[in-house]
Parts: sequence; C-alpha cells; structure tokens
Amino acid sequence: MIEEMLHLLSKRKWPSSLKGNVSSELEPVAERIKKMEVGLQQLLDKLVAFQKVQSERIFSMVLTYMPQDFRLTYLKQYRERSEKKKQAEVDNLMASGGSIHDKYVLLWSQQMERRRQLAQLGSATGVFRTLVKYLVGCPQVLLEFVCKINDDHGPMEEQRERYGPSLYKLTTFAVALRVFLAVWWSAFDCEDISREEMLEVLEQSVEAYKFDFTRYLDFMQEVFKNSPFFITPEEAGIAASADQDYKEATIAAGKTHEVILPVKYEGALVAWDFRLTSGKDIGFSVELVDSSRATRPMFPYQRYETHQGSFQSPCVGNYRLVWDNTYSNFYRKYLRYKVDEIPPVLEEAVIEGTEVSTSSDSTLT
Repeated sequence: MIEEMLHLLSKRKWPSSLKGNVSSELEPVAERIKKMEVGLQQLLDKLVAFQKVQSERIFSMVLTYMPQDFRLTYLKQYRERSEKKKQAEVDNLMASGGSIHDKYVLLWSQQMERRRQLAQLGSATGVFRTLVKYLVGCPQVLLEFVCKINDDHGPMEEQRERYGPSLYKLTTFAVALRVFLAVWWSAFDCEDISREEMLEVLEQSVEAYKFDFTRYLDFMQEVFKNSPFFITPEEAGIAASADQDYKEATIAAGKTHEVILPVKYEGALVAWDFRLTSGKDIGFSVELVDSSRATRPMFPYQRYETHQGSFQSPCVGNYRLVWDNTYSNFYRKYLRYKVDEIPPVLEEAVIEGTEVSTSSDSTLT
C-alpha cells in the first residue's frame, strides 16, 4: 500500500496544473507534496530493511544448527543464487510493464513456495529426502522447527494472530489515504474545494501514518529479537553429535591415505572437509579414475593443515582423494576427514526451503 501511495504522489501522476510551468501560487503545494513523497519512500525503505534483517537473522540462527563444514558453504551459496533468481523475476516483471499488484502477487507466490519447501525439508519429503540424507548431523529439533513454523498453530501464526490486527488497522488507514489522494487529484482544479485545507488533512494523515507504522516496525523488531523460537545448539545436544560423521585415519611417515568416492551424477558436488589433529600439514589432491584406470587431476596437490573445498564433477566415475605423507620421514599424521557427493538435483531446491522470511506480510502494507 505504501508503494500505491508513492505511485500517486509521483510527479507523473500529479494534476496537470502542478506539472510544467507551475504558478507561484502552486509552487509551495508542489514542494509539500514532494516532501510527503520523500517521507513515505523513507518509510518503505525502513520496511524493506526490516524484512531483510529478520530474514537474515533467522537464516543465520538456522545455520548455527547445521554441520559446520562444506555443506554449510553449499547452503549459503545456493541461498544467494536462489534469492538472486527471485529478485530477477521481480525485476523482469516490472521492466515488462507489470503493475504493483502484479509484483506483490509474484512475491506472495514466492513466499508460499518457501513455506511449502520448509515443510518438505522438515518432514524429509520430496527432493528434501535427499537433502536430509546429506545433512548428517542436522538435529531433529531443527527439522521439527522448519516443518512447523508456518503451521496453522505454529509460532508464526501465533505472531500473526497477536500482532496482525494492529497491522490491519494501519493497512486500512493506508487504503483511506490512497482513496483520499486519488479523489483529490481528480478534483484538484475544482474551485469549490480548498486546496490548503485538503493539503493540510493529507499532510497530517501521512505524518500520523508514518509515526504509527514506524512505531509498529520498531516494536515488531523487538518481538522477533526476543521470540523464543530457538533453543541454543548446545541445548539441542549438537555439540556432542556434530562430529559423528567424521572419519579418522593415522597416516604413517612415508605413506599415503586414499579414499575412493563413487560419483553417480554428472554435475554432482564432490566435497571434503579435513583437519590434522597433530598440528602438522599434509599433502592433498583429488583425481578422477576412469574405467581404464587412467587418472585425471581434478584438484591440484598442495599441503594443508586444514582444508574445506568442493568442485562440480565433470562426469560420472570414481574420484580418488589422496592425503600424502610421503615427504615426512619421521612424523605420522592424525587425520579427521569427511567426504561427500551431493547430487545436482538439490541445486535449485536447497535453500529455497531453508529461509524464513517476514516478507509474506508485506502485501498488506
């Protein structure tokens, strides 16, 4: 609704007598209208910032529950790609002449898709059945949370029932303002209507709306900040289970340790995470072993004490990860490692379902 008011206050929507060469009598009117437009634009910017901050905050909290390895990096990357894709859809719609209404229909559709995929992630259904399989160490408390957050009796619905009426009153006020402005524009040049009186009513109403809406946003910011949506990862017992899916190996001086990772999907992500517990470094490389047992380098040899990385597999086959301690004559190395193949089917869906956003309510404002 703020955007609808801004649309009417934009210069291209002004009455003809306010455009072009404006009379000295109307110049102050034009300036006061511009001032209202600036104030409402600042309010819209504050609303957008509020939605972004809340979305990022909850996403960051979700990440504290995830295994802190390459899978976390994977989720972040695909979230960024997903949100860029969604924003591009909105930009393309508006560039092709879409209306403000069309924009919010699209935003609502995107938000409903997020909710649907959250439920799929939490219940490990659909494509997310595969995702959860590759998120070993992801606590059940998190899966239950993302599954139920938007339920009819879930935490977000409780927030809407409790604080939605205040937002509805603000929206009703905004609708009245928009109607008032549209009617005034249509009768702006009518001599029977006092422009000064109408302008004063509009200015006072806009200021009241800005004040009340700003206060509402500030209040909701505190509500979300202090809402007991999460227990801490420590309380959830994550600390004790975070390393369950790591493997260990002792690599003697002058020896190597190899792991063969069969990759079943072209374009799958070959990923690893390892560290040495001995405080030393070790050589590491990855190569593809084809059906004729010929090898092709995929990740160049380099020495690390700890490393996390990944690449997209160019083809199906066996990928050999090699930890090389042949250069050491005296020291054995104690290795903790984890390797995974993440199928490309997850690429488009991964983070669509792991974002919680408050932007669904923006259609009301």
